Amino acid sequence: MIAKLLLEATLDTLYMTFVSTFLAFVIGLGLAIILVITGKNGLKPNKAIYSALDIIVNTLRSFPFIILIIVLFPFTKFIVGTSIGTTAAIVPLTIGSAPFIARLIENAMNEVDHGIIEAALSYGATKTQIIFKVIFVEALPSIINAITLTLIVVIGFTAMAGAVGGGGLGDVAMRYGFQRFRPDIMAYTVIILIVMVQIIQSSGNFLYKITKK
Repeated sequence: MIAKLLLEATLDTLYMTFVSTFLAFVIGLGLAIILVITGKNGLKPNKAIYSALDIIVNTLRSFPFIILIIVLFPFTKFIVGTSIGTTAAIVPLTIGSAPFIARLIENAMNEVDHGIIEAALSYGATKTQIIFKVIFVEALPSIINAITLTLIVVIGFTAMAGAVGGGGLGDVAMRYGFQRFRPDIMAYTVIILIVMVQIIQSSGNFLYKITKK
C-alpha cells in the first residue's frame, strides 16, 4: 500500500513539475525576449515597455509561493474548475516560476557577446533571426542551466502545493507522514525528492556539456 501510494505521489509530482516548467518556460522565454529587445542595449530599446515588464516580473518573483497559491485560488478555479488537485496546482506553479525563469533567460541572453550580434546585423540578419538564430543559440547552454534550476525549484514548490491540497509527495508527507505520525513515510518522500533532484541536475549538467561544445 505504501509503495503504491508513494508511486502515485511521485508520478503526480513529476506531472506537476514538468508540465508547469514547460508552460513557465514558454511564458518566460516570451518575457525574456521582450526584456532583451527593449532593454537599454537591446535591438529596439523601449524604456516604458522594459520598465513595466521589469516591475511585473520583480513583483511576481517577490511573492512567497504559499501565499501565491492562496491568492490564485479564485483564478485557478476559473481556469481549471477546481482549486485543489494536481492539475489545479499547475496554475500557481506556472505563474510562480515563469518570472523566475524569465529573469534567468534574460540574463543568459544578455551575456551573449555583442560583437556576434553586430556581425549578424552587418550581414543583413533580421531582428527575428538575431533573436532565435544568434542570441538563443549562443545562450542555449545557460538556458539549459536555467531550465534545470527551474525544475529543481518547482519540485520544492510542488511540496508546498501539496500542503494545501495540491497532491503529490508534499501531500503524502503532510497527510500520512506528519498528521498520522509516520516518520518512515516522511523519510521516503524526502529520499524520493532527493533522488529526483539528483537525476534532474545530472541530466542538466550532461545537456549543458553537450551544447557547450
